[in-house]
Amino acid sequence: MKFVDEAIIKVEAGDGGNGCVSFRREKYIPKGGPDGGDGGDGGSVWLVGDEGLNTLVDFRHQRLHRAERGQNGMGRQMTGRKGADLEIRVPVGTLVKDQETGEVMGEVLSHGQRLLVARGGKHGLGNIHFKSSTNRAPRQATSGTPGEKRTLALELRVLADVGLLGLPNAGKSSLVARISHANPRVADYPFTTLYPQLGVVKLGEGRSFVVADIPGVIEGAAEGAGLGLQFLRHLSRTRLLLHLVDIAPLDERADPVEAVRKIEAEVTRYGGELLERERWLVLNKKDLLPPEEFEARKARLVEALDWQGPVFGISAATGEGLEALVQAVARHLEEQGEKPAEEALADEPYDPTVSA
Repeated sequence: MKFVDEAIIKVEAGDGGNGCVSFRREKYIPKGGPDGGDGGDGGSVWLVGDEGLNTLVDFRHQRLHRAERGQNGMGRQMTGRKGADLEIRVPVGTLVKDQETGEVMGEVLSHGQRLLVARGGKHGLGNIHFKSSTNRAPRQATSGTPGEKRTLALELRVLADVGLLGLPNAGKSSLVARISHANPRVADYPFTTLYPQLGVVKLGEGRSFVVADIPGVIEGAAEGAGLGLQFLRHLSRTRLLLHLVDIAPLDERADPVEAVRKIEAEVTRYGGELLERERWLVLNKKDLLPPEEFEARKARLVEALDWQGPVFGISAATGEGLEALVQAVARHLEEQGEKPAEEALADEPYDPTVSA
């Protein structure tokens, strides 16, 4: 299925039903008085998190979503039926904005969470409410109020603890496939990864974290080249970035230092705050070099970048160094003391301001 992480939809809550003007008419009761009932409230529109969805592609086909209108009031003091609420299922991790004002209305972060995006109109009052000692036969009633109408911008951001950053063919998909149960496409050509992939890394009972494989970023991405830049927003929720570098490129002219700087330059142009997040350097394809050559290249890279953070040497193909990397990531996340994304997806508590 094609990955769609943005969609524009229109939602319309139901209007409230109108109040009724009616008078009691029964045999032997010549002056029955007013008995017009109230209208029903209009239905509201809710977004509901569904962990079974992973794309917004369905909203490309249906743009307008309308809740039911409230029924008008009737005689004999009968109240109109309330309009049915409309529930729209969206993937977990969906950010919701008002397209016209830019206001962030909320985020759907857990399965079953409900977010109110358009409130139904209020019911109108029947003429029974207007009788008084001086107005025995009121002929006025009120109309229901209109339901809210909004144009919503939906933006899907995957929930992950760890995000992978790197040029195409740096080995991100191979790494995710090796350390988790995810099955991303892996090949020799660029842009094998066409949309973000999530993998759950399990280290034992009660120890796990979620890693996101984001499509590669290339030089010129800020001007629209390549695929990865449009997905960098998915790294905004991660707690740690692993910057993968091909330490043994097939093209001998390719410089790992330049590979790191290209990514940093493009991400800075996109939004430099992402590079302020904690980032570890992961040198992939270690198995293709003699140990002495690997250490020499690693030293040159660290010196040229003036790198102060952790550096790991791995081989996603053979598994060398992966155990040390995974254990270090797990310890780092545990030291932060925050709930892993895997648990947040499953049991994020409802926010009473957006939940029924």
